[in-house]
Amino acid sequence: MATSIPSDTQQTPIKAMLRVRLSQADAHYGGNLVSGSKMLEFFGDVATELLIRQDGDEGLFRAYDNIEFLAPAYAGDYVEIEGEITKIGNTSRAMKFEARKVIEPEPSVSPSAAKVLKQPIIIARASGTCVVPKELQRKPS
Repeated sequence: MATSIPSDTQQTPIKAMLRVRLSQADAHYGGNLVSGSKMLEFFGDVATELLIRQDGDEGLFRAYDNIEFLAPAYAGDYVEIEGEITKIGNTSRAMKFEARKVIEPEPSVSPSAAKVLKQPIIIARASGTCVVPKELQRKPS
């Protein structure tokens, strides 16, 4: 039986965040465009941390329920990736993710210029399910 994580103060939802700078090596397409699959890789990294925090084990990503690519990402962008466990089942962990661009380069100003965005730009959102086999679940100390 799955239980929802309450939004009140009874139990704090388990969240994790990763901040990365997309490098030239991340660019996959012309114009330094980064593939959307890079965001899925980051979502997987955040999911791993969430599972370690919840169960003391890395677990496995089972499936995505929904994926939305909402804006492009480019080499040089700084991206924040957040995730949260939204439901805990016997072995399953439902999660949601969001990737946001928070800093972008300004090459028209100078080769090393960049700006902090006043409002982050949502690059991608997703939800999915991870699993941790019962015999591997343990509460981290």
